[in-house]
Amino acid sequence: MTVAGMAGAIAMIMSSTIANVAVPTVMGAFGVGQDQAQWLATGFIATMVASQLLSAWFVRALGVRAAFLFINGVFFAGTAIAFFSPTFEMLVLGRVLQGFSAGIVQPMTMALIFMQFAPNRRGQAMGVHTMGIQIAPMLGPMIGGLIIDSVGWREIFLVPVPICAVSVLLGMLYLPGREEQGAWPKFDWLGYSLLVAAIGTLLAAGANGQRYGWDSDAIVLMALIGLASGMAFVWLQLRSASPLLDFSLFKIPQFTAAVIVGFVFGLGNFASNYLIPVAVQEVQGLTPFLSGLMLVPAGFLVIAGTPIFGRMADLFPAHRIVICGLCLFALGNYLMSRTDANTTFGTFVVLVIIARCGMAVLVPSLSISALNVLATEQLHRGTGTINFIRQLGGSCGVTALVVFIERRTEFHADAMAATQTSDNTTSQALLSSLSALLAEMGVSENVRGPAALHYLGEVIEAQASARGFGDAFLMIAIAFVLAVIPAWNLGRTRRRPVARREQVAQR
Repeated sequence: MTVAGMAGAIAMIMSSTIANVAVPTVMGAFGVGQDQAQWLATGFIATMVASQLLSAWFVRALGVRAAFLFINGVFFAGTAIAFFSPTFEMLVLGRVLQGFSAGIVQPMTMALIFMQFAPNRRGQAMGVHTMGIQIAPMLGPMIGGLIIDSVGWREIFLVPVPICAVSVLLGMLYLPGREEQGAWPKFDWLGYSLLVAAIGTLLAAGANGQRYGWDSDAIVLMALIGLASGMAFVWLQLRSASPLLDFSLFKIPQFTAAVIVGFVFGLGNFASNYLIPVAVQEVQGLTPFLSGLMLVPAGFLVIAGTPIFGRMADLFPAHRIVICGLCLFALGNYLMSRTDANTTFGTFVVLVIIARCGMAVLVPSLSISALNVLATEQLHRGTGTINFIRQLGGSCGVTALVVFIERRTEFHADAMAATQTSDNTTSQALLSSLSALLAEMGVSENVRGPAALHYLGEVIEAQASARGFGDAFLMIAIAFVLAVIPAWNLGRTRRRPVARREQVAQR
């Protein structure tokens, strides 16, 4: 039973990162820019965030077995659409369906573990599960890069299929059916629709603003719809007896501070997972396989160090460990912002390790800081809220930073182009050297000048792209440094409220 759920979860989570290394190749295949290509990641993450809220309803309505098989069917459909996609829009649709499945299967798998194992063995089972969901996204880019270099980018979507097929077979044999009989359970479909509308329209406005114009009618309309939907969702949740997200928890200052840090963490974590493979392919000229391999050493170190960092959270003040993790992640991204086309593969591996160690230090202590201030009866809602906000930060981070890169690349290109005058001795020397080299190769005089100028334009474009990515890594570093402010508030002592049932038990 547990193996079925874990196999499905691992396969679907692997799909979240396996496509990141394919972004430059997909851009060339469909003739799209960064602002559109980022939907390969954003579409998956945003849908995964929204669909997590549906997991409990699916299980109660269909039963564990039927819900699990249905979700795998949706994942297979998304995989087929992505593999055969004739247009970029169809490819994004396939990714959206994959993200929808991944969002539902993760909470379902955790519930299966609690159902299957005795209380004294749940910790060990959760440890194995956590290791699996850490390894899957780490190996995804490397496996995807190897397949792109060997076969093609479409075949990367087939990698999780055998694992999902095994999980479906095991699910049909061992997962239980529906326990509740009668009508389907109630669900706040109005609130959920408002939330989906808010996330979708605001992300679409942010992603397309650079292309259509930030003051265009379409962008302004999408932004207004998103803001109105978001405010209506919050208003509805504040008045609901069983809200999808419990906003009353934000009355607790320490929890609010943890949510802010979690949002920034999600922003930096998901955005850097997306940016690093794309940056090293476009700036350093690495192959997709090497760009994925670059992330593997850091991933293994994080997995090996997770028990140690978790133990540190028990021994030292959590807010200080969170601040150390934030600063370490900021340092790694700041150093990545200083890289250029001449930065070696090994140097980038070390910088990724620094940043990922900060992430590993941060996560256990952040979770403890957020949940320690909640009453026992609030823990479930608090966990769901902070996980939702963290992944929402990821989807927002990818979109925002891709738009930022586009704008900064354009800025740097214009700035460098403005310096290309007859007084620029460096450029003149480069053009002269290129013309002389072309002359030695027998190129006619009429072609040498335009060819040299074309090469100079490519150099400017490459430098502008490198600086654009560097600015993005710098922005991540700045965001994490600023997150130290709310992280410091995590140290304010607040006794966990004792739940009513605990008071009765004590009496």
